[in-house]
Amino acid sequence: MPKPQPAPQPESQPQPIPLWDHRAPGEPIGVGDPVRAAEQPQLTPFLLPGTTPRALIVVCPGGGYGNRADHEGAPVAEWLNSLGLHAAVLDYRVAPYRHPCPHSDASRALRLVRHHAAEWGVNPQQVGILGFSAGGHLAGSLAVHHDAGNATARDPIEHHSSRPDAAVLCYPVLSFKPWCHAGSRSNLVTHQERQPELEHALSLEAQVTRHVPPCFLWHTADDAGVPVQNSLRFTEACAKHGVPVALHVFPHGNHGLGLAPQDPTVAAWCGLCATWLTDLGWTDTPGE
Repeated sequence: MPKPQPAPQPESQPQPIPLWDHRAPGEPIGVGDPVRAAEQPQLTPFLLPGTTPRALIVVCPGGGYGNRADHEGAPVAEWLNSLGLHAAVLDYRVAPYRHPCPHSDASRALRLVRHHAAEWGVNPQQVGILGFSAGGHLAGSLAVHHDAGNATARDPIEHHSSRPDAAVLCYPVLSFKPWCHAGSRSNLVTHQERQPELEHALSLEAQVTRHVPPCFLWHTADDAGVPVQNSLRFTEACAKHGVPVALHVFPHGNHGLGLAPQDPTVAAWCGLCATWLTDLGWTDTPGE
């Protein structure tokens, strides 16, 4: 039998890129100027060598909109690289930054990728987003709330669309009621800002339309942190509106497993997702 080929590797050590060359919009009063380095939203591309355009997936780690989990960042980008995909990890703003700062960061990240598509070897029609937990809410919010760009903006990056071409949502926070994750809601929206209209807009299962891109979701049935109903109701809404959707629910598993290397049953999501991406035509690497 032929020896298995090593997985593709980035040409060099990935380096973060600021999303904005200037002060990021929506900075809260009192944080300071310039923005502290730890709070500067940035994107770290994990680009594979070669000139043939590839799909790229932006990775949004979870953390309840209060932090960003390391195990849901670079290791996930490296896994995507192993499938033959470009990836980029998004360091979006978290508390004390509030809505819409994270959404602005994710929108900017997709625009930035498309702006650099030719330089980075990216197919601009295959730019996806993947998120875990609160990062899944952020990824889902781009799936339902996006725009085609502003062709008259002075900043050329803003000319590009913020719509993802596919979304992978992993044990995501999707509803702000009644199955909300209280910590994510509190970090994203202050009690004073908590109005019915805003909570409805941030309850993504209520925002699905036929314009949502294909979605892949996975959850565990006994997730004690974010109830599985978040994924069930969003999937139901996708089916109602004719959005291609795949959902996998595993019977057991803690919240926050990431790639789940310690749980072989749940880790099957990686192969299932790889097969889904192959079916979309984004990669030639099928799942195990």
